[in-house]
Amino acid sequence: MKTNFKKIAVDGVVKQNPTLKLVLGTCPTLALTTLAMNGIGMGLAVTFVLICSNVLVSLLRKAIPSQVRIPAFVLIIATFVTIVRLVLEKFMPDLYDSLGLYLPLIVVNCVILARAESFASKNPVLASAADGLFMGLGFTVALTLMGAVREILGAGAIFGVKLWDFQIAFFASSAGAFFTYAIFIAIFCLIENIISKNKKRKEFALATAYTSSNTEVK
Repeated sequence: MKTNFKKIAVDGVVKQNPTLKLVLGTCPTLALTTLAMNGIGMGLAVTFVLICSNVLVSLLRKAIPSQVRIPAFVLIIATFVTIVRLVLEKFMPDLYDSLGLYLPLIVVNCVILARAESFASKNPVLASAADGLFMGLGFTVALTLMGAVREILGAGAIFGVKLWDFQIAFFASSAGAFFTYAIFIAIFCLIENIISKNKKRKEFALATAYTSSNTEVK
């Protein structure tokens, strides 16, 4: 069976966006999006773990007994999270400190475990790697955009560069995180509904035109 990489890409970034559509991994989404750089850092860390764990789960999917598959998946994920932690602590200590407790908590991130269980354990390696990549990209984009909005409004800066002195402290708070998340989900759903309605309208117009042309021929 041929792998539909285009579908995997669209699902990961848009149709099944883990943050804005499936609403998974909400803890780091709410806690770390005070800065755009935090969103990028956490997103890339999750993407790396997603790709690597998906590939290994896919390779071992026929060897792992179904009775212990979840503990096995967690062990695989924990291995790659440990690698990410050690690399960041060694080479990017500032980012490591910013991510704090939420870096080791990637082990129990619902996005990663869900993709291992629902996709990687049932699909070949390349498809699983692509799924990890695009799910990770969808997660990264969502966190980075939320972080950028909250940083601009809450700190008057972007990527640490000061833009102006005007600040809205609310957006740097926990309540601001929930508010921003809700706004992003609402906008995402609105855009998705508009696109869906336009697509149905076009399909209806094409079907009507086809029916009319067949009637005229008869």
